[in-house]
Amino acid sequence: MDENRTPLSDDVMIEVTMLGQFEIRVGEHMINDSINRTNKLWSLLEYLITFKDKEISQQELIDALWPGGESDNPVNALKNLVYRVRTILINYDIPHGKELIVHKRNSYCWNSAFPCKVDIEEFERLCKEAMDPAITKEERLAKYEAAVKLYKGDFLPKSAYDEWVVPLHTHYHALYLRAVTHYVELLEEESRWNEMEAICEQALIIDQFEEELHEKYLRCLIKTGKPQKALSHYNYVTELFYRKLGVKPGEDIRELYKEIVKTEKAMETDLDIIKNDLSESQAAKGAFYCEYAFFKEIYRLEARSAERLGQAVFIGLLTVTTVDNKKPKVELLNNAMDCLLKVIREDLRKGDVVARFSAAQYVLMLPTLTYENGLMVLNRIIKRFNREHPRLPVVIHTKLQPLDPVDLQKNAEQKKDMTKSK
Repeated sequence: MDENRTPLSDDVMIEVTMLGQFEIRVGEHMINDSINRTNKLWSLLEYLITFKDKEISQQELIDALWPGGESDNPVNALKNLVYRVRTILINYDIPHGKELIVHKRNSYCWNSAFPCKVDIEEFERLCKEAMDPAITKEERLAKYEAAVKLYKGDFLPKSAYDEWVVPLHTHYHALYLRAVTHYVELLEEESRWNEMEAICEQALIIDQFEEELHEKYLRCLIKTGKPQKALSHYNYVTELFYRKLGVKPGEDIRELYKEIVKTEKAMETDLDIIKNDLSESQAAKGAFYCEYAFFKEIYRLEARSAERLGQAVFIGLLTVTTVDNKKPKVELLNNAMDCLLKVIREDLRKGDVVARFSAAQYVLMLPTLTYENGLMVLNRIIKRFNREHPRLPVVIHTKLQPLDPVDLQKNAEQKKDMTKSK
């Protein structure tokens, strides 16, 4: 059956949102995918609007909605679905609801006679225009600002597991990250730190694993004089990467830790605050736990001290594996590393230092010990861990080496440089 294409009046526009949610709005009338959440119903509507500029064959729709032949009678199922979509449009007073889906021969399409504004089309247009080398920097900033504001979330999140949605979800997500990265770089060039901070915060809600955005955000917080917020975010992102991905953040982010700490300490000019801070450090029990970047600074100080005073300092490494010497799955690894850290901190002395070297490793600094005593310490930690957590199916492996004095470090570096030059 052919549908008559009756145009809407010039002042009425169908506005469709697909980024962050699915919504159709015509003037004061609106429906979205929180209403009568029947997946196939919304998938049909989403598919027709996504590809609204072409006629879509019955077979293409059947393949998209019932992949793998899920329906015994897909042709009738599709007709029934179209009827239900038209019914819900009419029931929610969407103007011309019955006429929005056109059936022609063996195909269906969205009625192109009705003016329709779709956010994904606007978003893609803005991103493309922002990349035009002929426009000014201010015009580029304005385009990126509009595009980023339009991206309220990923493409059709409630249909994210539909096969036809996956590649489009990936496409728009990648386009968004590229736009945000370029936008933030332009803001950085103009030292527009407050705007940059807000954009990074919003983008990290959408993609919490985008490492470059975390780095930009941390730099922004340092520039705007917010070292405590930067330190808190650094700790958050480090824990996030360990727990969710089983990896540590990249070197660029870890190097920022030094700058954050240096900035934070430089801003503390009140002697009473500094004294209280030192007193709290003294009151802490057990080994000192710190970030690896800070551990390296302590290592350098201890190396100088060891050379000057002739003291022995040892570096220990504890590695968590499965019983067959493989890296544990993330959930098991997180649990084991939490338990191991608790044992380490409670078992070691206040003068010992511990840091997380990788997702499955802790590195320890053990001053004023002999090699034999260092081995005893590591074995004691393992025994206590096994005693307190006998049901965790992991094995703790240990290594122990003396800390290299400064002159040995320099000689090693010089030899390395000479080898490179040859």
